[in-house]
Amino acid sequence: MRHHIHRLLIPAAGIFMLLGAACANIGNPSGGPRDEDPPIMISANPPAGATNVTREKITLNFNEIVNVQDAFSRVVVSPPSKSVPRVTALGRRVTVDFDSLAPNTTYTIDFADAIEDNNEGNALQGFTYTFSTGPDIDTLRISGRVLNARDLEPRQGILVGVHPADNDTAFTTQRFLRVAKTDDRGRFTIRGLKEGTYNVFALDDKDNDGAYANPEEDFGFYPVSVTPHAERTTALDSVYNPRTGLLDTVVERGRTRFLPNDIVIRTFNTGVRSQYLDKYERPDSGRIYLKFNAPASFFPEISVVDHLYSGPIGVIEGTQKKDSLVYWLSPELASIDSLRLAVKYLRTDSTGSLTSHIDTLRFFHRRMPAKKASKKEKQLKISVEDSLAKIAFKFNVQGGTQAIGMPFAIEVPAPLASLDTPAFRLLSTQDSVWNPVPLPLSISRPDSLAVRKLVLEYPWEFATKYRLEADTLAARDIYGRVSRPLKVEFQTKAAEDYCSLSLNLTNLPDSTAAFVELLSSNDGVIASSPVAGGRVNFNYLEPGRFYARLIIDRNGNGEFDPGSYELGLQPDVAYYYPKAINIKKNWSREETWDPFSTPTDMQKPSAILKNKPKTTKGRTSEEETEEEEEIFDPTRNPFDPNYRRPTR
Repeated sequence: MRHHIHRLLIPAAGIFMLLGAACANIGNPSGGPRDEDPPIMISANPPAGATNVTREKITLNFNEIVNVQDAFSRVVVSPPSKSVPRVTALGRRVTVDFDSLAPNTTYTIDFADAIEDNNEGNALQGFTYTFSTGPDIDTLRISGRVLNARDLEPRQGILVGVHPADNDTAFTTQRFLRVAKTDDRGRFTIRGLKEGTYNVFALDDKDNDGAYANPEEDFGFYPVSVTPHAERTTALDSVYNPRTGLLDTVVERGRTRFLPNDIVIRTFNTGVRSQYLDKYERPDSGRIYLKFNAPASFFPEISVVDHLYSGPIGVIEGTQKKDSLVYWLSPELASIDSLRLAVKYLRTDSTGSLTSHIDTLRFFHRRMPAKKASKKEKQLKISVEDSLAKIAFKFNVQGGTQAIGMPFAIEVPAPLASLDTPAFRLLSTQDSVWNPVPLPLSISRPDSLAVRKLVLEYPWEFATKYRLEADTLAARDIYGRVSRPLKVEFQTKAAEDYCSLSLNLTNLPDSTAAFVELLSSNDGVIASSPVAGGRVNFNYLEPGRFYARLIIDRNGNGEFDPGSYELGLQPDVAYYYPKAINIKKNWSREETWDPFSTPTDMQKPSAILKNKPKTTKGRTSEEETEEEEEIFDPTRNPFDPNYRRPTR
């Protein structure tokens, strides 16, 4: 009997072990494939595409728990209205509440990528929902891309809208008739259009009024009116054997193509700003700083308040746009701790006009205890006739390597009252013996407003060492301080350390004014050169990787100019060389470039794109798929896990 009991206990223990293992598996899942699928809408009330809708509450049901991310900025309802619908998510349901609905109107709710599942955050890309309050649904659409005109960057999340072509003032006075927002590639599709002719606009709508009323907003407009239409076409559909995964047959299927689908809008900023004094300060006793919100045509008029002083305020240092100015105060004003100055300038009033305005400002500076002179300063000998110079100053220069074809830069601590050019000497050596250079020196300001900068122009020779020397008292600033002796050594590189690039531009009319900008790997401008005879050259380049941008210079001023909606002017047109240009040391590279051979929206190399497309979890941006209506791949094998759908 005891033997039989023992035989029964063994299987019982095994059962308990199995149950324990099963419980352990339930409590600690072993995992599985990561959920990378976005939510799927399984029903809607009213159904998608419904007509004669009267209810103002829309509910969308999904196959899993969902969230709506940043609904205010991502979800776009067309047609737009002052009262923005409320979009909320609870469990598997998304609700859209309207305050009111217009009669006989097709409504499109573009969720973009706002809807995502609760667990993994997989976004439902490009999801839209459409219904109509009338008996019909308007189904026409137009598509395209929005790029920044200056650098062809895709404009992400920018508003694109239409107005009837017969209303020339609607863009600045009315909300768009129908709208969409661009995705992370700058693409847009405006849905629900009636038959007709439209003007198309892009707007960085900062004040959310749906119209171009703020001159500081970026915008763009398509140069011609468009008439949306649809056409039937066919596409080849590959059918695969579900058992073998091999191609079984190819069939034709019908599809509707909505046109135009290749609109490219280039946005720009007019540079118009409201003018006012944005900032003012006194960094030290000798300077006051004024920062204006917009460029100006004239310097402000400054006068002293509360002091009997009628002399000059000082020396102006600033930008050519006259929006950032430093006034180096005269010695008399620099000695006053508390200054009240009246600044008279043209300020933008409530009507948007520039009117004369005076700001009375107080500048205060608390003087610190005098600093003891250093040993070097004590050793500096100043003659009796120069005893008014309290402290000598030192030229700010850098040695090292001097670029061929570029001037040598010199900076002084304060604006100069005098400069003794003969007191400067330039020497060179190639065999350890320093000899004066044979040509006279030319030292000058590079800019009338760069009052503390000097440049030494000289035809530098390759692989040569130079020394720049200056005597004491070679320069004196406006406060009577004289310069210390200067001695700095620098050298130039050998010719074989440089490289050069020549670009031959084809299909560019000879009469076209244009210039090419050579760009770095961060899209920054390294050099700029005008196009002459269909050719542009860049010499004395450091070896490296370069990119190039061509600007069609409308007015020939050598600068990129924005457009004007009032004048119907598009901005200057930019073209990118569509790949990187690698140049090694001691190379002379020549490239032929047809700027019109590559579509505008495909020109800028992805390596220097700043507004890159988002990446989906588990995928790279290159693996993102596009809607089947936009592109169809007849060679696709749905059973191939490594299949990559082509992108445009």
